[in-house]
Amino acid sequence: MDIATIIGFVFVIVAIIGSILTGGDLMTFFDIPSAICVGGGIIGATFIKWPMEVLKTVASVVMKTVIVNPVDPKKTIDEIVKLAETARRESVFALEKVPIDDIFLKKAMNLAADNRPPEVLQAILQLEIDSMEERHKVGVSVMDGWGADGPAFGMLGTLIGLVIMLKNLSDPSSIGPAMAVALITTFYGSCWANAIALPMKIKIEYRSKSEVLKMNIIIAGTLGIVAGENPRLIREKLNSFLPPRERGSAEEKE
Repeated sequence: MDIATIIGFVFVIVAIIGSILTGGDLMTFFDIPSAICVGGGIIGATFIKWPMEVLKTVASVVMKTVIVNPVDPKKTIDEIVKLAETARRESVFALEKVPIDDIFLKKAMNLAADNRPPEVLQAILQLEIDSMEERHKVGVSVMDGWGADGPAFGMLGTLIGLVIMLKNLSDPSSIGPAMAVALITTFYGSCWANAIALPMKIKIEYRSKSEVLKMNIIIAGTLGIVAGENPRLIREKLNSFLPPRERGSAEEKE
């Protein structure tokens, strides 16, 4: 579980509710018509934008911001180096029998064991990365749409409230409360966009980049194994994918 997402949500909720309670009543910001306008508008616009096959995956996309297996590039490098040692000690064909949990790494080792040419191996694995990135882009686009639709429908609800208020100017005492209710929809839309949709979009983009990094490490390591490179050299090469502070030479690792 990504505890950072939970902490972020808690801080946002405390910040918003705390600021409301310091100067007013929480129930003042509770308005059912405004919630229907913003919530219903976002849901409706999402259905208009995307086909059902995409909408069925929205829940899994959202959960990626909370429930996720963190990518550990150093662990991936260690596993690749062990596989390189196996290939050097036995043969590249022995990689097919090694138990591997990571699906992409398993596919890469199977391709290596099949004695595929390096350019063919790289092309197949790169297609896998490209396909994954396209799937992630759809999820990011959905989150981006939510971030844009929230303030838009919030403003639309405000305009509706202003129209209703202007039609009742005969009662000056109702103008203030009516204006407050009209502005609540903008408040709801801004909260949805800036506290939920856009932060989740950035988190999903980060997760996607982490996955791509791991997969590129696997491709580079597999090509090194196929080329018969020394495991130490492979480690040094793969360490280039890591930030300088996380790198360690092959000698230090061993």
